[in-house]
Amino acid sequence: MRDFLAGRPLAGADWDLASAASDEDFSAAAGSCGFTVRAVYPATGTVKVEDEDGTGYEYTRFRSDRYVRGVHAPAEIFFTDDIARDARRRDFCADAVYYDIAADTFADPLGGIGDIQSRTLRTVAPAEKVFGEDGLRLMRLARIAAQTGFTPDAECLAGAKSNCALIRDIVPERIFHELDLLLRADEKAGGADGPYRGLCILRETGVLAHILPELALGDGMPQRADFHRYDVLEHSFRCVRYAQPSVRWAALLHDAGKPLCFLRDGNFHAHPEEGARIAEEILTRLKAPAKLTEETKSLVALHMRDFDLNMRESKVRREIVRAYPLLEKLLALKQADFSACRDDRSPAPSVVKWKRVYADMVREGVPFTLSMLAVNGRDLQALGMRGEAVGAMLKSLQEFCIADGRRNARETLLARAKKFCARES
Repeated sequence: MRDFLAGRPLAGADWDLASAASDEDFSAAAGSCGFTVRAVYPATGTVKVEDEDGTGYEYTRFRSDRYVRGVHAPAEIFFTDDIARDARRRDFCADAVYYDIAADTFADPLGGIGDIQSRTLRTVAPAEKVFGEDGLRLMRLARIAAQTGFTPDAECLAGAKSNCALIRDIVPERIFHELDLLLRADEKAGGADGPYRGLCILRETGVLAHILPELALGDGMPQRADFHRYDVLEHSFRCVRYAQPSVRWAALLHDAGKPLCFLRDGNFHAHPEEGARIAEEILTRLKAPAKLTEETKSLVALHMRDFDLNMRESKVRREIVRAYPLLEKLLALKQADFSACRDDRSPAPSVVKWKRVYADMVREGVPFTLSMLAVNGRDLQALGMRGEAVGAMLKSLQEFCIADGRRNARETLLARAKKFCARES
C-alpha cells in the first residue's frame, strides 16, 4: 500500500495479503480461486501462493509477536482478529496501511497514510522498543529510507542509535542481503540517490561501525586537500553515489585499506593491496557470493592503476589485457572514484587515456584472451609442442601481440613458434 499511496508504479511490487483467517482457510479459498499454493508455514500463519501468470503473493494471518531483546525471531506468536494489533507488530507506520477489499477502503490504524504523504518513517511503537526487539530493523530502516526517499523522524533515529549494537545479533547473510538491496535502492521508483542516503543513515545511527568497522575508521580521516574535498568515509559514500550499479560494492570498498594504512604507515600508499585483502575479508564475513567477492577484490586492487597518468602506453596495454574480463567495470569504478573526489562528473583523465589505448588495441586486433590468438593449441602441438609448453607458448605469443595487434596473424605467429622450437631442439 505504501508505494501505491505514494503514487509509484506497482510493476514488480511485492504483494502482501493479511486477514484473520487461518492459513488452512486461506489456502482452501486461494485454491478454489485458481491460485497455486506454493508453501504453508503454520507457525506464523503464512502462505505463499502464485496466480496463473506466475505472480507471487504472500499471505500472513493477523498476529501479535513477543520478542526477546536482540533476538531476530519472535519468541512467541499470538494470532488475533484485531487489525490494530497486527499493525503494531510491524516496524514503520508507513508499512502498516491495509486495503480492505470487501469494504473498498483503506484501513489505517496507526496513521500511516499521513506518514506516506509527508514521506516520513515513524515506528509503530516507541522506537526504543521497536529497535530493541529486532536488530534487523536497524538495517531495514536504512534500506527502506533508501528505497522510498522517506526520512526517519527524530525519535526513530534516536531509537536506532541507542540500539545499534543489536545488529551484532543478526546473522551475516541477512545483513548482506539488506545492504545489497540498499546499494541498489535506486532501482526502486522512490530511490533516487537512495544508496548514498541509506549509507548516511547507517553512519548516523552507528550501525556502520558494527557491520563495516574497517570503513567506519575513515570517518573524519582527512585526505589531500588539493585532490580530495571529503574525508575517507564520505569519499567512499560518494563513490557509491556516482557508481554504476554493477560496481557499487567495489565503490563502497575501494578505499577500505586507507584507514589501516594511514594508522599503520602514516600514508595511503599501500591501500589498493591492503584494500583488496580487506574487501575479501569483509565480503567473506558477510557470506557474499564467491563471484562478487573475487570480482570486488580484483577491482579494488586495480582501481589506482595509472591514476597519475605516468604509466607508459606499453604497460597500459599489458594492464588492459590483464584486466580485460573486468575492464568495463574497472573503468566505471575509476570514473566513480574520480567524480567522488570533488563531485566532478567530467571524464576521468585516466579513463580517457585507457579508453583511447583500448580502442587502438581493438583496431589493431590485439588478442585480449588466448582464444583470440590466430593460432591455438592444436597448431602448436602440430609443431611438436606438448604439455605445459603449449600454454606457455600461447601466453608468449599473446604478449608478443600486445605491443602491436597487427602481429596477430597466423603465419607470423607460427613462424615465431617454429623459431622457438628450432632453438629448443
